Amino acid sequence: MEDSYGVYILASVCVALVAITMFRISKAPKLDHIPTVGSTNLLGTYWSGIRFSFNCSPLMREGYTKYKTGPFKVATLTSWIVVLNRNHADDVVKASEDVLSFHEATLDSLNTVYTLGPEIHHDPYHISVIRSQLTRSLASLYPDMRDELVASFSEILDLKDNEWKTLPAVSAMKRVICRTSHRVIVGLPLCRDPSWNKLNIAYVNDIFMEAFFLMLLPKFTIPALAKYVTNLPGRISTMSKYLDPIISERRKRADGISGEWTDKPNDFLQWCIDEGKETSVRQLAQRVLTLNFTSVHTSTTIFVQALCHLAANPQYAELLREEVEAVVHTDGWTKEAISKMQRIDSFLKESQRVDGTSIVPIMRKAMKDVTLTDGTLIPKGTIVCVPGHAVHHDYEVYENPEAFDPLRFVNLEDKQGGGNTRYQMVSVNAESLGFGLGRAACPGRFFATILLKSMLAHIVMSYDVKLEENATLPKSQYVGTVILANTSSKVMFRKRQN
Repeated sequence: MEDSYGVYILASVCVALVAITMFRISKAPKLDHIPTVGSTNLLGTYWSGIRFSFNCSPLMREGYTKYKTGPFKVATLTSWIVVLNRNHADDVVKASEDVLSFHEATLDSLNTVYTLGPEIHHDPYHISVIRSQLTRSLASLYPDMRDELVASFSEILDLKDNEWKTLPAVSAMKRVICRTSHRVIVGLPLCRDPSWNKLNIAYVNDIFMEAFFLMLLPKFTIPALAKYVTNLPGRISTMSKYLDPIISERRKRADGISGEWTDKPNDFLQWCIDEGKETSVRQLAQRVLTLNFTSVHTSTTIFVQALCHLAANPQYAELLREEVEAVVHTDGWTKEAISKMQRIDSFLKESQRVDGTSIVPIMRKAMKDVTLTDGTLIPKGTIVCVPGHAVHHDYEVYENPEAFDPLRFVNLEDKQGGGNTRYQMVSVNAESLGFGLGRAACPGRFFATILLKSMLAHIVMSYDVKLEENATLPKSQYVGTVILANTSSKVMFRKRQN
């Protein structure tokens, strides 16, 4: 009897959620003039929403193929979303934040107020810090990045003699990326603290899971239920315990209490302190948490995908080594040298094109009624996106797009006579959407690209890599619009033999 009662309660909750979802979709902005991919009846719409939440790639590819020149719409579990064509890229680029908002779209998808904090959503000043301070300081920061990267690989791979060692690619590379990134975020010695790195890696996963669960809830229930789903206060409290003594010491040095400050840190934490907008340890910890979340996941996914392509095709290693050896011989291990490594850049950009980190890397929310250049009306409150993954596999955009061509972008640049930055990894345009588009393009992409290129260059110079015997290239995993490197990926390493 008790079991039957539990089943009854569960069924009632499911029916209620279906009813609430269908009501919310029916009350969404009127989009009858935009064609639909997926079912249009109420129950079918709910099923389409489930498909969107757990793997939207087939829906996006279907719509992109069918509606080549115009937008279409698909149902999520919470509303309709309008999918734009790459021909609408200029509409997105030219629209201001008060017309098509990146931040409001992020609030809807990640519930940043609850997962990262209202301060992050309402005043994302850290973005301007990244754009200015971080990007401007890359050359001076590079020796520290290189030092941490080499030490991280040596300790984490821990290779003995000339034997092959199999490692879980995602967890190993995530540790390297987290530690090296935090050399720039909080500096030594904290970046080398195993418990600090373990904490920050765990928080990336926690925030994604919390955002996913909140996305499934009816929006009007989120303010009341978020405290039961998320643990932002706990994260901030724990991180503050690590940062408190560091921040206190830095303030003493700045005030001259501990003597003249001749070795002032050049890292993200210090830039935020100098910004002066936030003074409490809790506030600064929240900024560190946010940068950790936005950098570690994306960089890990891109790099593991590229590493698996290299391991599945070891013959590419010599192609890359030739370039790295020549450049390093002339310029050493410097930021300028890394910038000259075109084959390394092309290899990573091609992996990002084939796999990527998001089905829809560009999302905006219409803050008012918007008329696109083709005459399509986008009502206020509508979420619009550009299906970057479909664009990157479009035969009209790329020759043989399903194939991995490590020198694709080097060859495209050569056809243009060289010197065309359009084909560099950091470039964003209507055919290359991995880092977003327009003013909202990833502000940390210059740092991420230097880091990822340095990692790949270091691997081909220092190690041999391959997949396990009889293994095939691991396929990326899809969770809603997010693309993840396959968590079961394993790569074999040994010290370079030639």
